[in-house]
Amino acid sequence: MKVVPFTLLALLLVAIVPNGLLAVPSTVPAFLWSSHYDLVSENGMKDSVNYQIISPKDLAKSVLAEAGWSNFLCNGKEFQEPLDLALLFIGRELQSSDLSMSNHEDSTLLDLLKLSFTRSNISMAFPYVSSSEDENLEKQLVSGFAESCGDDLGIGKVVFLGSCSMDDTNDEDSAAFHSVQEYLNKKMEGSRTGKTDLLVFCNGGSQPLNIDEKPKSEGEVLSGLVSSVDKSGAKYAVLYVSDPSRLVRYPSYRELQRFLEETTNASLTANSTVCDGVCQIKSSLLEGILVGIVLLIILISGLCCMMGIDTPTRFETPQEQ
Repeated sequence: MKVVPFTLLALLLVAIVPNGLLAVPSTVPAFLWSSHYDLVSENGMKDSVNYQIISPKDLAKSVLAEAGWSNFLCNGKEFQEPLDLALLFIGRELQSSDLSMSNHEDSTLLDLLKLSFTRSNISMAFPYVSSSEDENLEKQLVSGFAESCGDDLGIGKVVFLGSCSMDDTNDEDSAAFHSVQEYLNKKMEGSRTGKTDLLVFCNGGSQPLNIDEKPKSEGEVLSGLVSSVDKSGAKYAVLYVSDPSRLVRYPSYRELQRFLEETTNASLTANSTVCDGVCQIKSSLLEGILVGIVLLIILISGLCCMMGIDTPTRFETPQEQ
C-alpha cells in the first residue's frame, strides 16, 4: 500500500512545477555600447559580459564604475572629450531566455544589439538583470546614477521621452520637448555646456498613422533613434535595458498574458497545428494523470485478487499403503 502515496506525490509535483511555484524569478538583459570613447587603456578590454544576476541599482553602479559613465555623469572626473548625451533606452520585449532563441519574432532588435556589441569601441552585456514590478525601471536606474555619484552628480539635463512615467520627477526639461528629433536639434544648436545630458526613452509601441501600415517593432524604433543621433553629430553612449513588465496590467499574471498574446498573434497569421510549450506541458500533465490512474487500478485489482485466493491452512499427511 505504499505505492499509492508515492503516486499521488508524483502527480502533485507534476501539477506544481508547470504552474511556476518552483520557477526561477524572471530576468531581463541589458547592453551598453559606444564608439565615442574608449577604456582599453584602463582595463585592457574592449567588451565584457557580466553573467551575475544583478538588481537595477547594481546595474547603475556597474555602468558608472566598469563602463566609465562616471567620467561624464559625475563631477570631478577628468575626461578628455565629454559626451553630448547618454541614451537610456527602456525596451519592452526581450527577456533573458530570448537571447538563446534563434527565431525570435523581432530579429532586427537582436541583430542590432549583436552588431553594436561587437563593433563598438566599448561594449558591455548584462544578460541577467532582475526585473522589479514595484517601481519603474527608468526611475530605478536614474536614482541609481544619482545615488552612486552623490554630491558629485554632473548630469546636464534629464529628459524623459516616449512612454516613460514622469510621476514624482522633475519633468520641466521633458515637457519642453515632444520628440527626440526636436531635442537633438535644440541640443546641437545650443552652446556646449561641457555636461552630458541623460536622455531616457521608453518604448511604448509606435502606432501607425494609417490602418494599412504595420506598427514599428522595437528593433526598428531603436535603430531609427540611434540613426537620428548619428546624423545630428552628437557624441553619445547607449544603454539598452528591457522591461517586459511595462506591458503587464496585472503583474501576477505575466506568463498568462504573454501566452495569450502569443496565441493571438499565431491565430492572426495562420492556423497552425504545432504544439507550443504550454501545449506540451498540458499534454505531459494529462499523460501523467492517465498513467497514474492505470497503475492505481492495476494495484487495486492485484490486491483484490490476492485477497480472494483461498488456500487451506493445513494439509493431510499421505496415507501409507
